[in-house]
Amino acid sequence: MLLWGLFKTFCMIGLVSFGGGYAMIPVIETEVSRNGWMTTQQFTDAVAIAGMSPGAIATNSAMVVGYQTAGVLGAIVAALGMILPSVVIILLAAVFFNKVHKNKTVQSAFYGLRPVVVGMIIYAAIKLAFSNGMMNSISYYSISAFLLFALSLFALMHLRMHPVYVIILAGLVGVTLYS
Repeated sequence: MLLWGLFKTFCMIGLVSFGGGYAMIPVIETEVSRNGWMTTQQFTDAVAIAGMSPGAIATNSAMVVGYQTAGVLGAIVAALGMILPSVVIILLAAVFFNKVHKNKTVQSAFYGLRPVVVGMIIYAAIKLAFSNGMMNSISYYSISAFLLFALSLFALMHLRMHPVYVIILAGLVGVTLYS
């Protein structure tokens, strides 16, 4: 029953969530919380692990949730649930996209979806920051977390550092600041 719940939940998330993995995080977090599979802190840690792992963050998050909930089989079932809708939709879309990709209505729909996706990604970041206590009060932790965020953003955008290096450096800074 638990495995079916994992599969069904992640299949639904994979079916109705648009905008990539980061835009799916709030939906995953809502379902994980609703089902009581993880605490907010555990989910935040799962997203951190998923983000540092190779592959899509939504699928990686699903696998971590599945593993935490039902072991290796749970990870497999959650991952299959997450990717199955995408595979089916992509195969169907590939058949029809060449016929409609120049259609004005289709192009307009994609232009309309872009700002919503950006908004969902920003929402996910803010929600994770609040649920981690990073923005609840002014403290050493919140100030240092904000500075780490700002420096990471600067390194990515202005110094054009590779994200892997930013992640490694942030981890080292975290060990130094919070140990």
